[in-house]
Parts: sequence; structure tokens; C-alpha cells
Amino acid sequence: MSSKLSVRVGGVVMGGGAPVVVQSMVKTDSHKTEEVIKEIRELEQSGCEVVRIAVPDMDVAKKIAYIKKNTKIPLVADIHFDYRLALESIKQGVDKVRINPGNIGERWKVKEVVRAARDHGIPIRIGLNSGSLPKDIIKKYGRESPHGFLEAMKREVEFLEEYGFRNIVLSAKSPYPEVVIETYKLLAKAFPYPLHLGVTEAGLALSSAVRSTVAFYELLKNGIGDTIRVSSAGKSSIEVEIAYEILLSLNLRKDYPYLIVCPGCGRKEIEVEELAEKVRKNIRGLRKNLKIAVMGCPVNGPGEAQDSDIGIAGGKITVLFKKGKMVAKGNEEEMLNLMLSLIKEL
Repeated sequence: MSSKLSVRVGGVVMGGGAPVVVQSMVKTDSHKTEEVIKEIRELEQSGCEVVRIAVPDMDVAKKIAYIKKNTKIPLVADIHFDYRLALESIKQGVDKVRINPGNIGERWKVKEVVRAARDHGIPIRIGLNSGSLPKDIIKKYGRESPHGFLEAMKREVEFLEEYGFRNIVLSAKSPYPEVVIETYKLLAKAFPYPLHLGVTEAGLALSSAVRSTVAFYELLKNGIGDTIRVSSAGKSSIEVEIAYEILLSLNLRKDYPYLIVCPGCGRKEIEVEELAEKVRKNIRGLRKNLKIAVMGCPVNGPGEAQDSDIGIAGGKITVLFKKGKMVAKGNEEEMLNLMLSLIKEL
């Protein structure tokens, strides 16, 4: 049940049956332009497909063109309160704007943003969250009601549609997976627009991975959701890695490596985590459908990971194998380097 309509964010398509898009948000202070560019480039290497940046003032808005010139992936401007920041970001060539119409102010201000987005052919994401719902909605439903989110979203969508604007993406985020699940089920039934999934304020890497997986699994397995952002207090590239792990586990993306790592046991002859971490760092951002295994001992490793395209089993003698068959053996460093070289060839 992917959205019927699609939007284009730079060169990336969301909705209309396109693959689920992975995105993240810049964590660096938006005023530190060169550091922002560095972080975006790291996200590009991690496989991020769309990145969002907070635009708190006009100084940042006027740097959008420069940031875009020095990065590759589509850039989204995150706007709150001041509609003029959205107008300047659009003028600077941003690929999408995210607004919460309820905190932009008078409707004529929202109308100005809509007009500018239409003139430049870019989409608007209506981004609601439980911390910024209208007061009357909160009084009627409370802050964490799926039906409250739905009613608030209907208001905002209808306002944009009144001006003939349908280049829209929707999101309604809560810190609670069960609220996210029920909210997006309602949104999917009510609207044809692409849906941006997210559990907001989801915590540190571990908790954000768990909470996002709980919410996304239920939705994505039922065809709800066109782009996802894992919200983590950790490094932004970790959000991207978690997002891809979710999509790979659901078989929704096949252009990213699937890393198989044994948990280790009393038979292990190496520190599995250390070897796996070396492999992980070297395959970050690799856009290839490969199953790569890292196993703790050469006794059971090749057999247990026999359907992997390539794997390594560490020990006093480290074994390199393909499809369960040994192809080389030697010390750990030699076999690791050989495996990484073969991965590049594949």
C-alpha cells in the first residue's frame, strides 16, 4: 500500500511504488558550514539518500546554495516559525522544505511558502509531532492520540490543497511506537501522499534501533511508508546504518550489504566483534546486494554461513570462504585484506 502519488526530491523519488528512501538529519551546528558539509559527505558515504538541515535563521538559509554546491544528495530545509526562512531556502535551491504549518503563523505566510514551492517545483513535507499539535486538538484528544494527529493533518493538507498544491509528503511523529503505528495506518487510509516514517526522540542508538524497528516493521510489512528516518541521539551515520538494517531485514532493499556475524562462544579463537567492526567500516556505503559473513572459528564458520557470498572465519589460521567453500587461508590481516579486495571486485 505504498502511496499512490509520488514526489521528486532532487533526483530521488518517494512514493508511487519507488523503493523506500533512507534519510537522516545533520547534527552539526547549522552555522558551522564547513563542518555541515563534512557531515553530509560522511552521510553520503554511508548510503544516505536525502539529508535534512535545521534552518534556524537567515544566515543559515543563505548558505544553502553553498552547501548544495559542495555535496551531492538532496537537501531538505527544516523550518519552524519564520516563513521567510523557507522562502530564502527555496530561493537558494533547496530540494524540499519541511514545515509544521501550525507554527508558521498566519495562513498568508503558509500561502507564500506554498507559492514559492510551486514556482520552484519542490515538495513540502507537513511535519507534525506530538509536541506541536494545535491547542484545541490537544484539549480534545490529548498529545498522543492517532485520531488527534489525523484531525490536525487533515487541516493542514486541506489548506495546501485549497491552493492546488499536491506536491506533498506527510509525517506525524511520536516517541511511542504504538502511537506511530496507529497514526500512520490512519494517514495511509486518508491520504494518497507519500509518508515519511519516524519515531521522534527515540533515544540513544540501541533504544532508537529497537523503537524504530518495532514501528517500522508493522507499517512497512503492510506497505505503509515511502521514506524513513531513524531518530537517534548518536552519530547521524548510525541512523543510516540502522535504517538499512531494517529495510534489509524486511527484504525491502537489495542494494546494500547484509553482514552476518556470529555472536561468539567458548569455541571462538578471535575477538569476533573487533574483526566484524573492521569489515563493517570498510563496507559502509557499498551499494551492492552481498551477504558477507564474519565467524569466530574455522570449524563451524563456513558451514553456518554457507549461503553468504563471501566470509571470513578467524582463528590461529584464518579461513576465507565463498558460498561455504574455503578459497584461501592465512593470518587474519592477510585474509581480511584479501576479502575486502574480493568484495570490491564483486
